[in-house]
Amino acid sequence: MIRKMVKIDEDKCNGCGECVPSCAEGAIQIINGKAKLVADKLCDGLGACLGDCPLGAITVEEREADEYDEVAVDDHLKDIGREPLPHRDDTPAPVSGGCPSAAVQNFKAPAGSGCPSSRAMHFDKPAAETAGDLTSRPSRLAQWPVQLHLVPPTAPFFQNADVVLAADCAPFAYADFQEDLLKGKALAIACPKLDDTAPYVEKLTAMITQSNIKSLTVVHMEVPCCNGLVMMAKQALANSGRDIPFETVCIGIRGDKK
Repeated sequence: MIRKMVKIDEDKCNGCGECVPSCAEGAIQIINGKAKLVADKLCDGLGACLGDCPLGAITVEEREADEYDEVAVDDHLKDIGREPLPHRDDTPAPVSGGCPSAAVQNFKAPAGSGCPSSRAMHFDKPAAETAGDLTSRPSRLAQWPVQLHLVPPTAPFFQNADVVLAADCAPFAYADFQEDLLKGKALAIACPKLDDTAPYVEKLTAMITQSNIKSLTVVHMEVPCCNGLVMMAKQALANSGRDIPFETVCIGIRGDKK
């Protein structure tokens, strides 16, 4: 039959995986470093994934394709261990280049000029707070974006990296978060209470397996709801089948390490 189908331009696709969690049917997977449509019958053709591609590699076309099969979708979701996701009410139009807030960026300077975070030697003492002189330490953040909903699981900054998964509140509560916990590591932040966490375990699993991260540190608050972040990380580790160093750091609401 002739119907609308998702089309992926592999020349534009960089394998970031941002489209994977947005597909309610799990019809898109990263295969050999590229996003691919697993089977025509799994795609409803609505294009809910279009607005989540930062490179505009996904469009909708009309072509001959197998009929959409809801039973096959249910079976497929069970096979990949994923809960069904509700369809979004709106179908965003494709945006060339994607939203700037989700554009992957590496803050490292060009080769030969050194990484900005390496300038720590100039800021190895507390910031000067004398009259007329206020000096701050350099940021240890070497990437963008940082929110778990936005970061591609195969982003370059995750490749073979030590990763910190932090609760949204933790960097605000713990004054030395950047120096003690973030320095030299990649970052993802999330709130297990307020975020839509449905895709998070799958994304973390992909991060562990496809980006081959070296270690995972979960920084969470002492409040009970924040334990959900630890549980998601543990589930992703179990799903990945990898045995990598795993650590949890609990931060008190007054900013102390527990």
